[in-house]
Amino acid sequence: MTQASDIPQRRPTLARIGTFLAERRGLLRDYFSAISGAGGRLVFSLAYFIALANTLSISEFGMFATASAAGVMLSRILAFGFISALYRTATIRPNLIGTFTAGFLLLGLLSLPLLAAASFGVYLIFFADTVPLSVFAAIVFAEALLWRPVEVALIVNNGLGKFGRAALLAILATALRALGAVLFMFWAQHSVWIWSWFYIGANAASLLIAFGFFYPRQRLRLRIELYLRRLADSIYVAGAEVLFYLQMEFDKLLVLAIGGPHLAGIYAIIMRLVDLTAIPIRTFSMMLVQRMMRAPDLLSRLAVKSGIEGGVFAVSTLALLTLGIVLHFFPNALGKNVAEAAPLVALAICVPGLRNLVEYQAELLFARGQTLVRALNLGLLAGLKAVLLTYVLTTILDTPNLVLSLNVVFLLLYLASTLLTYSAMRKPAKPV
Repeated sequence: MTQASDIPQRRPTLARIGTFLAERRGLLRDYFSAISGAGGRLVFSLAYFIALANTLSISEFGMFATASAAGVMLSRILAFGFISALYRTATIRPNLIGTFTAGFLLLGLLSLPLLAAASFGVYLIFFADTVPLSVFAAIVFAEALLWRPVEVALIVNNGLGKFGRAALLAILATALRALGAVLFMFWAQHSVWIWSWFYIGANAASLLIAFGFFYPRQRLRLRIELYLRRLADSIYVAGAEVLFYLQMEFDKLLVLAIGGPHLAGIYAIIMRLVDLTAIPIRTFSMMLVQRMMRAPDLLSRLAVKSGIEGGVFAVSTLALLTLGIVLHFFPNALGKNVAEAAPLVALAICVPGLRNLVEYQAELLFARGQTLVRALNLGLLAGLKAVLLTYVLTTILDTPNLVLSLNVVFLLLYLASTLLTYSAMRKPAKPV
């Protein structure tokens, strides 16, 4: 029988829980709005991946995935990184979005010659012997000049706290890519060149929808003095973003250059499945970054820092473990081409968690306004990754052992990132 003395104790406990949830109702609503976009994007990203990976040959899928990774990296040059200033403005001073959008468009035009030169340089170093220039140019065009502006619309909506609108746009844009891949499946000819045109079409449709229906309506006004004040910080961010994606995607470039298109295709399939685990993690990181912009000392306690990192690693690892178990018993679950890489997926068990943690730590420095330190750190990590991967690719010829060794590579990268990031966070945050 329940003791009467227990009732007063339970009520305050329930009251405290109710108060805690009530105070954070808005935050929970925003998070579930944002995570719904991540969930929808995950579903359509998986459909897109299955359709494309099983329509192109493994070699051509490797060519596309590697060229796409290079395009994502090069897209960070667009507007000299001024997207970061636009994001901060949307988060803190939303009345200036029109002014900073005009600055983004102006700097975007001015950055085109640099973007073209950097793209040609990357092509000569990594792709000249394996990917036709026309294919590479088409994919970089789709990533840098079509998809990157769609990301701008997503970033601005998230900065404004319109997570539901951003989620809907993310789902629609990813669904259009998936639709393009499905239409490509039924096309008479299947080659990476023909796919590049479908890819351009899907990204162009996403761009029209993003700016036709989802971008906030404000009058465009040029204020050069405002842009000049933030240009140095934007260039630091652009450099950091290029270095970030270089160290994130450098493995694909090296595998293509050293191992050839077929190995690059198998590797790209594995890493694409790893990438899918990062989609919900990035939603959490985005919301944490926004809170840190307003409260830079949010992660001052060790228990909070270690708890978040433990959660990121656990969720990422569990996601890949689940996928590895499914593919072990049903290797053809994601198609015949993916089945060739299916036995290797579980060997990369720690890679998603460690990779997502390096990405998460880089975002912490951005949130605190430490953009120059972030760029330097990412440069060091890119160099370390290049050395480690070159050693692995040139000394380990057996594919299963190569994939297994990636766990050690990403562990060393995570340890280096942790040392660099939290050493920098001991310094005061910079105002944004």
